Amino acid sequence: MSKKSIVKEYMTKNVTNVHPKTSRNEIIKVMKETGHDGFPVVNENNEITGFITSFDFIIKDHADLVKDIMSTDVIVAQEDMSINDTARVMFRHGVSKLPVVDKDGKLKGIITNTDMVRSNIERTTPNKVKSFKETLEQLYAVKTALKRMKVRVNNLRPTQDKIFADELQGREYELKRGLIEPVIVAKTGSRWILIDGHHRAVASVNLKHEEIDAYVIELNKDVKLGMERTADKSGIYTFDDIKIIDDDQHPLVSITESIKKENDKKELNELSNE
Repeated sequence: MSKKSIVKEYMTKNVTNVHPKTSRNEIIKVMKETGHDGFPVVNENNEITGFITSFDFIIKDHADLVKDIMSTDVIVAQEDMSINDTARVMFRHGVSKLPVVDKDGKLKGIITNTDMVRSNIERTTPNKVKSFKETLEQLYAVKTALKRMKVRVNNLRPTQDKIFADELQGREYELKRGLIEPVIVAKTGSRWILIDGHHRAVASVNLKHEEIDAYVIELNKDVKLGMERTADKSGIYTFDDIKIIDDDQHPLVSITESIKKENDKKELNELSNE
């Protein structure tokens, strides 16, 4: 059975929050500084007492303190709730973000619709790791051991010749917020071969992280993997050799746009023939 993704793995942990006695002017200043339009309200014990948004300012324009402006009927998520359950709650109540609390009701983070989407992008599921492990064993007649550990980024040998700039930006965003998924690595001999997670690894390089979280599949004998040979032929030895596609788009987008251009061309031809 695959492990369920839970809220605390994807929520933003460093949350800007405000106090019930914070003034209207201070909140407006915080909104301008952060670019956010809503904040959890907590008491001295870091317990959620409300939530304040820019909309609350509009409907309660006479009040000066947060406690008189905020909404007190707050929907929250427990940090150990599954992503799927949380998504259903958000959809049912028509909200785009939820404060996250622990079992004592203390604020631990905030989760948004964007986090929900990111939880399903480039995920390293247990089934995915198991599939790679079994494939290596069958292809090379070896035994393997699986470990989860920190690996030095500079030790990794990439095997992918290109990545997309928009996904790279997303992985950097996740890394900064502590949301990154582990990569998958095969250790054969003294070599650390990156199997899956090239966007995540390059993001780590760009952010100057020395280590990255990884599932390491260790082979019991040194064999040259097929993906290593392919990388050799493509001249991919370090992350500097990977091409970042920033003037192109994903195949589906490109196909969609090419269809649109073709349809536009047909319409122009039809108009010119009328």
